[in-house]
Amino acid sequence: MPQPLTLSDLSIHADAPLLIVDVDEVLAHFMTGFERYVRRHGYEMRIDRFALFQNLYRPGETESLDFETGKALFDDFFRDGAGDLDPVEGAADALATLSTKAGVVILTNAPAHALESRTGWLSTHGFDYPMILHSGLKGPTILEMSRRTSGPACFIDDLLPNLESSAEAAPAVKRFQIIADTRLRPLAPTAPDRHGLHEDWTTLGPALEAAVR
Repeated sequence: MPQPLTLSDLSIHADAPLLIVDVDEVLAHFMTGFERYVRRHGYEMRIDRFALFQNLYRPGETESLDFETGKALFDDFFRDGAGDLDPVEGAADALATLSTKAGVVILTNAPAHALESRTGWLSTHGFDYPMILHSGLKGPTILEMSRRTSGPACFIDDLLPNLESSAEAAPAVKRFQIIADTRLRPLAPTAPDRHGLHEDWTTLGPALEAAVR
């Protein structure tokens, strides 16, 4: 079983560019995979807001699932279903190209028991980079990583609170937002004046290449 990495375990080159990359809706189609999982367990997903558990329902009901049931499904997914995620188109090739010029670190908010499934999924789909399992807002962690290199650093995430946290804690780190799920994308809070907003990796990849030059 893989061992969890800590920040002190990371090897970050002192003068190389650094890319800090989220997983869900950035590298992996999380909502689609989670939707398949909950359907197998007798529930359904109706995406009508930018949320997770509030989009889960029992068939025929109008009230979304209670938090406890939704959280149990989420936790069980990372035990039993997290390998069933489709990779976001173009992400693996873009990062492979970028990794010749910059260090890449995966920073993902997921439960501790997700370590094996998440590292296995990343390796299977061509994202064989060091991964930190994280919880909470990411800004302080991004600051600590970025302080270890004099090169430019970039952070890519789907969630505005994480991007705002990075802006506050580590304003020199360039920020980019991508929400791969086309149903979720129009509902997502964004701030394109502060964080570069991209629909897919065909534009995000070149933007990151320009940022790490």
